[in-house]
Amino acid sequence: MKTTFLKIAFLSISLLALVSCSSDKASDNEIIVDPPTQYDPMTTKNVTNYMVDATATKETVALFYNLKRLSETKIAIGQQDAFNSFYQDAAGDSDIKKNTGFDPALLGSDFIFITDKNNNNQADNWFYQQEQKTISDVKAAYAKGIINTFSWHLREPYNEDSFYAEDMTADQKATAFKSILPGGANHEWYKKKLDKVASVFLNLKGSNGEFIPIIFRPFHEFDGSWFWWGANFCTPEEYKKAYQFTVDYLKNTKGVHNVLYAFSPDNSYSTPETYLSRYPGDKYVDVLGMDNYGDFNNQGTTGVNKANAKLKMLSNIAIDKVKIAALTETGYQVTATTPPITNWFSTNLYNALNDNPTFDLPLISISYVMFWNNTKDGYYVPNGSVSNAADFKTFAEKPKSALLNSLPKMYELPK
Repeated sequence: MKTTFLKIAFLSISLLALVSCSSDKASDNEIIVDPPTQYDPMTTKNVTNYMVDATATKETVALFYNLKRLSETKIAIGQQDAFNSFYQDAAGDSDIKKNTGFDPALLGSDFIFITDKNNNNQADNWFYQQEQKTISDVKAAYAKGIINTFSWHLREPYNEDSFYAEDMTADQKATAFKSILPGGANHEWYKKKLDKVASVFLNLKGSNGEFIPIIFRPFHEFDGSWFWWGANFCTPEEYKKAYQFTVDYLKNTKGVHNVLYAFSPDNSYSTPETYLSRYPGDKYVDVLGMDNYGDFNNQGTTGVNKANAKLKMLSNIAIDKVKIAALTETGYQVTATTPPITNWFSTNLYNALNDNPTFDLPLISISYVMFWNNTKDGYYVPNGSVSNAADFKTFAEKPKSALLNSLPKMYELPK
C-alpha cells in the first residue's frame, strides 16, 4: 500500500477539469482533461497496459481511463434497471430523474432473463421481450452518455430454476460451481450461456456502428453463500479459475472487446489480504468493486465508519493496481413497514464515500455508486413525491456527486 502522504501528494497534483452544465445532454459536457501526475503512471498513451483487454475498442479504453480519472473528483450515481423499475409503478422518467430533473450517470442491467432457459428468441416470448427491452435501454443510455453495467443472476446448471443456494439440494450446492469448470459435467452448458452473453455484447452498437462499452461483473457477492457460486460452494482457486475462464472465453474465443470486467464481493472483507483472497489477477479485472447494504442498514455512525474504512481499503488497492474502484451495489429499501432513515443519502452514504472533512483533499477514490432497483412496493431511490426525496436531491447535488448532467464525455479520450 502507498502511504497516506503519497496518496495526498498524488491526489493534490491529479487535478481534473469537469464542467457541470445545466443541460442533461452529455454532448454538452467537457471531456476530462489528461492531468500530469507523479504517482499514477497511467496516461492516454499507456492506458491499455492496466486493462484486461489490450485490444479493447477505443470507446472502452476511454471509459476505463475516464472512470479512473473521474474518481479523483466525482462519483457517478446510478441505479439498477433505472428506466424500467419505478416506485408505485409510476412509469415515465427514471425515479432519479423524477426527483432531480437529471438522468442517472449509470444504468445497471442483468443477463438473468436473457440467458434464461425459457428464452426461445421468439417475438412473443416474455423472456425474449425482456432481452429486447434491456438491449434497447442500454442503447438509449449509451446515446445519452450514460455508463452501462451488467450483473448476472445466473440460475444453477441442474434445473435452472434459481440462483439462490437455499433452493438447491445439498448435493447440487456441493457440485454446481465445480461442474461448470473446464472438464466439469456442466462446462458445455456454461459455454452456451456465455455464447448468449457474447452475442449480446457483440450486438450492442451505437449510432455509428461502434460497440457499446459495458462493465460486466460475473459471480458477484461471492464472499457470502446465498448464491450457488458463494464461498461455501467453491474454493478460492475454483472461483479464480471460473472467473478467468469467463474472461478468456469472452475475450479470446468469442472476440468480445467492449467489456470492462468487475470483481465484486459483498461487504465482508475489511483488509486487502481478505479482499484479494479470491482475486483472479490484474490481467482479469478492470474494476475493483464492493456491494454493501449491511453497513448502511440502520447502523448509524458505526455502520458509516465501517463502510468508509472498507471503501478506503478498496480505493487504496485500486490506486496501487491502477484499477477502477466502485461501490457496485448499495441502498436502503424503504417500504410501507420500513421508514426512511433521516439523511441516509446526504449524510450516511455521502460520508462513507468520502473522507474525514478535516482534510482538504480526498483520500478515497470511488468512481461510481449504484443503487438497486425500485419496485411497486418499495424503493432504494426516492422519486420526487416521497418523504425523503429532498435528502436524495441534496446528496445528488453534493460537490462529489455526479448525475448525467455533470458527467464528462466518458467515451472519448482527452485530446
